[in-house]
Amino acid sequence: MTMDNKPQSYTALAMNTLAFTVCFAAWMLNGVLVTFLVDRGIFQWNAAQIGWLMGIPVLTGSIMRFPLGILTDKFGGKPIFTTLLLLSAIPMFLLSTANSYTEFFIYSLGFGLTGASFAVGIAFTSVWFDREHQGTALGIFGAGNAGAAVTTMLAPSLLRWLTNYGENLDNWRRLPVIYAAALALMAALFFFFTRNRKPAGQRTLRQMVSPLKHVRVWRFGLYYFLVFGGFVALSQWLVPYYVNVYAMSIVTAGLLATTFSLPSGVIRALGGWLSDKFGARAVMYWVLGLTALASFLLIFPKMDIVSPGSGVMAKQEGIVTAVSDTEVKVGDTVYTLTPPAEKNFSDNDLLLLPVINTWQEPKVQVGQNVAKRELLAQGVTHIYFQANVWIFTLLVFVIGITMGIGKAAVYKYIPDYFPQEVGTVGGTVGVIGGLGGFVCPIIFGYLLNAIGLWTTTWIFFFGVSLVCLVWLHLVVRSLTKVDSVRVHQMAIEPVPPAGVVKPASRALASE
Repeated sequence: MTMDNKPQSYTALAMNTLAFTVCFAAWMLNGVLVTFLVDRGIFQWNAAQIGWLMGIPVLTGSIMRFPLGILTDKFGGKPIFTTLLLLSAIPMFLLSTANSYTEFFIYSLGFGLTGASFAVGIAFTSVWFDREHQGTALGIFGAGNAGAAVTTMLAPSLLRWLTNYGENLDNWRRLPVIYAAALALMAALFFFFTRNRKPAGQRTLRQMVSPLKHVRVWRFGLYYFLVFGGFVALSQWLVPYYVNVYAMSIVTAGLLATTFSLPSGVIRALGGWLSDKFGARAVMYWVLGLTALASFLLIFPKMDIVSPGSGVMAKQEGIVTAVSDTEVKVGDTVYTLTPPAEKNFSDNDLLLLPVINTWQEPKVQVGQNVAKRELLAQGVTHIYFQANVWIFTLLVFVIGITMGIGKAAVYKYIPDYFPQEVGTVGGTVGVIGGLGGFVCPIIFGYLLNAIGLWTTTWIFFFGVSLVCLVWLHLVVRSLTKVDSVRVHQMAIEPVPPAGVVKPASRALASE
């Protein structure tokens, strides 16, 4: 970024970020709108239909990231982003006319194109900034995914206001019109306030897609599947999680879910700065490690379990002469019992760790003849784990922060290794991440049905983050080994003559 084009660079970044925020808010609209329509009885859709209507825009936006990333590299971001905004506004407007599930599905499929704005914005932002500032710039741009929180917070209030608090429910149709107008207005602003720019040196389609043969691209995609796909999935999944596990109202659950989605979006700018300062690899180590740790701590479900414990057996045969809560007497031998705990814990208490109580309950009566090793008192163990909602929310907040920073770190990698194919590679990585947002809720649902525990969500995230962390560490170890061999060779090899350039280490290629 030279001094001559600084103003244009900042303008491009500002417009990209604003356009992405508007697109992301539109992309997440069905999460609020469909819930409202079904709760008010306007449409009688079953759970499967609701799931598809929420997921289909995510699927469309994810799939279209790859071709739009290529087009942005080819023609520049100004015409592609402007066209995307205008095309998305049409089905968004038509959504206001929907009277059936099929119509709603088709129009949702259309406005899902807004999700592809990420690949366009990434490519168009990167060409305006040099390598040293790309991480920060891309992090600022990526903060636009806080548009999800904008819809979560504002759309319910808009629906209540538009329908006059339920008195005129058909006025829900005005909400898609408002969103369509916002998309069209954003298209006009983008067209008039940005200047087009393309990567230096145009390349053929084969050259543009050639980076996809590198395993590195798919590893970045796996990282993004976790940090972005997980973000999109949890933004929707946390509401039913709070409602079912903690018996909260939808309004309260939505507010607590926003404490995850809003900071996760905004913190992305910090992730870009950290990636510039410390490197994407170091940042990803922390992101994956903290995500795995927080997910592990969330695995343990809320529980209230009574299980057999350590009992008391007769040391010799005899007749029971006394029985109480604290002892059993057989002949002249007294067996001391642990009485039940007086304190019963509940959700009103603030408990950080599981509480375990063990006691014994007599199983014999006075006058009963018992044999040696016969059970006199049965052991009972009570395990109570509150899974305190505020601690849960804090850990979810941590995961949101790590995902927000991780989203920026992943995209710091791309211009470093593929400076001429940011749109193509960024689009591919974005597709994988977007598909994560589509398939993760489906996976959560299957795990919940199969095992019956809501915390299977965190088991899944723990597994994925651990795989990513191990893969990253293995790559780093490989790089370290290659570099150490190269240093050793340089120490024993003669210095090449002036003008002769030695081949670069393959460490970078393997990374």
